[in-house]
Amino acid sequence: QLQLVESGGGLVQPGGSLRLSCATSGSTLEDYATGWFRQAPGKEREAVACISSSGRSTNYADSVKGRFTISRDNAKNTVYLQMNSLKPEDTAVYYCNAGRTWGQGTQVTVSS
Repeated sequence: QLQLVESGGGLVQPGGSLRLSCATSGSTLEDYATGWFRQAPGKEREAVACISSSGRSTNYADSVKGRFTISRDNAKNTVYLQMNSLKPEDTAVYYCNAGRTWGQGTQVTVSS
C-alpha cells in the first residue's frame, strides 16, 4: 500500500527558498504521476505542480511558474518541490498526491 510522507516545510522570509520532499514507503512511487497541492486557511485545496511518472513532463499553476520546480528521483522513491522567491501568499499546508493517496501535509509559512 502506497504511503506518502512530506517533509521540508517551515518558516521562511519573503524571497527565501525551501525544498519539500515527498517520500514513499510500502510501494514504489515511480509508477505514479505525482502532484503537489496546497491549502491556505479558509481556502480550497489547489494544485501547485505535477510531474509524470517518468519525470519528462511537468505542469505548474500560473501563480508559481518560474519560481517553483518539481522533480523526482525514482531511485529514491522521492518527489521534490523546490520553492524559490517565496511570497506571503505561498503560505499554506502543502500536500503530496499520487493516485488516490495523500500525505499528511507540511506547513509552509512565509513571513517577515
